[in-house]
Amino acid sequence: MSDSQTHTAQVIDNTASNRYEAFVDGELAGFAEYIRTKNLIAFVHTEVNVGYEGQGIGAALVRSSLDTARTAGLAVLPVCPFYTGWIARHPEYRELVYTSRSKVND
Repeated sequence: MSDSQTHTAQVIDNTASNRYEAFVDGELAGFAEYIRTKNLIAFVHTEVNVGYEGQGIGAALVRSSLDTARTAGLAVLPVCPFYTGWIARHPEYRELVYTSRSKVND
């Protein structure tokens, strides 16, 4: 299989481990760790296994998790640089990004 080929990944939310997991043919291909509160989900780390890099696994994780966040009405805090970059390239997801509304001044 060439490095440029894209795999179809099945993405699940493993709530017990606080991470989304991507599987290809039953094998764990990557994951995105998160911290979730009632109104917010922070994506803190994304990792794709070496054999699956460059094959769309990271994008599948981000798209699936952000679609789930949108459906649940959660704001998204993209701490992970992969999430930040992906959202920057996909403006249709920018409205999900959390922005502080605090008016507190020192």
